[in-house]
Parts: sequence; structure tokens; C-alpha cells
Amino acid sequence: MKKKIYITLGILIALAVIGYFTFPSIRPGSNGDANTIYQTEPARKGSVSVSVGDTGIVQSNQTAFLAWQTNGKVATVNTQKGMYVEEGTVLAELKSTSLSQNVLQAQVDLINAQSELDKAINNSEARADAHLAVINAQQALDDANKEAQSKLYQRASQETIDIARANLIEANEALDKAEKKWDQTKNADADSLIYAAGLSQYAAARQEQQRAEYNLRYVKELPDALTVEEANIEVEQAEAQLLTAKQNWEKVKDGPDPDKVLAAQVRMDIAQATLDQASITAPFAGTITRVDSKVGDLVNAGTQAFQIDDLSRLLVDVDISEMDISQVKIGQTVILTFDAIQDEKFDGVVTDIALTSSGVGGSANFTVTVEILDPSSHILPGMTAAVEITVNQLDDILLVPSRAVRAENDARVVYVLKNNQPVAVEITLGVSADNYSQVITGDLKAGDLIILNPPTTQDLQNMRNSMGTTFGGG
Repeated sequence: MKKKIYITLGILIALAVIGYFTFPSIRPGSNGDANTIYQTEPARKGSVSVSVGDTGIVQSNQTAFLAWQTNGKVATVNTQKGMYVEEGTVLAELKSTSLSQNVLQAQVDLINAQSELDKAINNSEARADAHLAVINAQQALDDANKEAQSKLYQRASQETIDIARANLIEANEALDKAEKKWDQTKNADADSLIYAAGLSQYAAARQEQQRAEYNLRYVKELPDALTVEEANIEVEQAEAQLLTAKQNWEKVKDGPDPDKVLAAQVRMDIAQATLDQASITAPFAGTITRVDSKVGDLVNAGTQAFQIDDLSRLLVDVDISEMDISQVKIGQTVILTFDAIQDEKFDGVVTDIALTSSGVGGSANFTVTVEILDPSSHILPGMTAAVEITVNQLDDILLVPSRAVRAENDARVVYVLKNNQPVAVEITLGVSADNYSQVITGDLKAGDLIILNPPTTQDLQNMRNSMGTTFGGG
């Protein structure tokens, strides 16, 4: 990772051709009749840009590689490379007769699920049926309760009991008569009419007496256990049917049943997802940058068909070292250059900064995303860009040529031409780049002539020895 610092001269000093000034001075050993030439440049106010950066690869705002989801034969291809398409555009379709059975069945499933959904949503008929079911169930329960009451708790009236008792008395008397007659005829010939008549009358009287006896007992007593159990079961069944009817009514009385609507919608989604395998659609609006399918191709699930890129924004990801990442902020300006595009610079802006290090190669680098603000048709995804992020801008500062700075006695000095003589001025430097350095402190001002080729220490000593003059003073 490289850190670069660029200096741009401010508008405070008009850009001018650096002149060369010739000032006479006494050359040592020349007896004062020779001239020496100093190259000078004035100290000036300007601007300094501090930048960090590296190289990165241009990428589109969004990229998708589209592949077939099932087997079949390509029937249509509706796009071509370089075409812009909207989200949802059908890019290609498979021939229906080449599709697998499950895809074809999905068409039927979709129709059925749609019908179920419509019925669930438009539930006026279902509401009417559910309401009627509640009314009928309530009536059935009422009837069952009445029937149970009549069987379980109501005895016969006294009149009915008296009649049954009278019938039994008559039956007993008739039985006695028939029995006596039978006693008189039972010893007769079994084939005789007398025997047959006596036996028939006796049997009939006996049967009638048993019936009258059972009837009297029935009207006098409560129902038996089996009758009670049957009556209870009928009531419980009626109650359960009423509860179910009410639950169904609650689901539909206020509108569509959400469970039925959801179930139908899910079945539709499943069927539609299967049908969608027979075509490829654009997942977002963008430009088709690659076409790999042709009409008539036999394809399998996973066969790549298209690449689509959202070229509305071009981005560059660049790795910045942990030493510099703290200086990078979202919104900072960026300069981008391309080897493939000579003599042009493009503006950018920092749009995103990774929160964690990529940790590639054992070094801690953080990915910074830059958006190109003025993209050209010549900039294509995949190109390499040199990225310089301006992390600091210093304006209206005093600058001196770096070549004029000297190290003397553990200090930094520049020589200024004053009264045709070189004078050393101690300075403190700030940032430096492109052959210029920032002066933080020192007895300098804009316009002072900085000597680019100052005399060496030995030259100055020779001058002192020869002329007895002190140089380097004020």
C-alpha cells in the first residue's frame, strides 16, 4: 500500500514560469570581479492534497449469472448482448413439449390452486352454507334433547297405566278359560279338530297375556340401561355437530378464512415456481452483458444462459491498509486513472468502508468501495483502476521547493537570496510531495526568493576566509 501526497498551487499565486535570476556576488579568490549565478524560485502559497490508495477492479452496481433450472430445448431467446431490459423481462423460454412431466403437471396444479384461492376469497357461498349448518345443528340438538327427555324422565299417564292393567286382567281371564278348555282337549287325538282348536286358543291366550303383562310393566317403569345410553349418545353427537358448525361459521362469517387463503396461495406459489423453471427472467433492470443460449440448444439444469449487469453505477473496491484506514471517510473525493484510458482522470466518491479486515496474505487490509461519478463508455467492468482517495486537504499554506531544503546542525534550512547574498533560514517542515514541502515555522513569507542551488558549507567558509564577510546571517 502506498500513500501519496499531491500539491496543487492555489489561486492566491498566479501560475508563472519559474525564472532564473542572476545576481552578482564575489566568488572566493576572484578579487571581487567575477559573478556567480543562483537559481531561485519564490516561496508561495498553495494547496496540498493528502491521498491514500491502491488499484482495484471496476465492477457493476449489481451482477447476476442466470442459468437454466430444468432440462429442455430452447424455444425462444428474446434478448441480445448489450440490450437493456427491465426487471421481470422474459429473456428465454424452453419448448413446452421438451419439459419434464413435473413441470407440465405444475400447469394443472396452478389452475386448481387458483380456483381454490378464488373460492376462499369469494366466500359468500361458504358463509351461507356455514350459517345454515349452524341452524340445522342447533335444531338437531334440540330434537335430541327432547327425545332424551321423553325416554329418560317421562312416565306414562295414570290412564294409560290403568288401561294396561285392565288389559292384563282380561288377558289373564282369557288365559284361564283357554287353559281349562285345553286341559279338556289335550288328551284327544292330535290330528283331531278338537285338539287343534284347544291348542290354538290356549297358545293365543298365552301370547296375549304375556304382551299385556309386558306392556303394563313398561308403562310403569323407567327405560332400561341400553335405552338411556342410546339417548345420551344421540345428544352428545348433536352437541359435537353443533360445535363443529359454529367453528366453521366463525372462520367465514367475517370474511375469507386466512388459513384456506394461505394454503391456496402456497400451492399456487409452488406450482408457479415449478413453471418458472421453463423460462429465464431478469431479476433486476440492467444490461445483458453475456448470452450463452441459442434457439435449439438442448440444456440441462445449471447450464449458464445469461449475465446481466446494472451499469447505472460503476464501483471499484480497493484495499486500504490498517495504517491508513482511519483516515478514510464515506463521502471523501477520489481520483481514478486507468492504464486502458490514457491521459484522463475520473472523479469518484467513497460510498462504503468495510467494518472488518479482509486479512488477505497475513496483512490487515480493509475494503473501501468507490463510486465513479463521471463514468465514460470506455470504462468497462473488469478494468483495473488506480484509486487515490483524498484524505486531507491543506489550503493556503506556505510552500518551498524540496530540492532547496538542506540539513545543517540537526536542523532544516533553506537559503534565501537577500541583498544578493544567500542567507540561511531555519524552518520546520510539514507534508512534502511532488518536489514541494510545507513550511510550518520559519522566518519566511510568500515571495522570498529560495535558492535552488545554494552554496555548500565549504563555499561559504571560503567566502568568509577570503572576504571576511559573514554569510548566513540576517
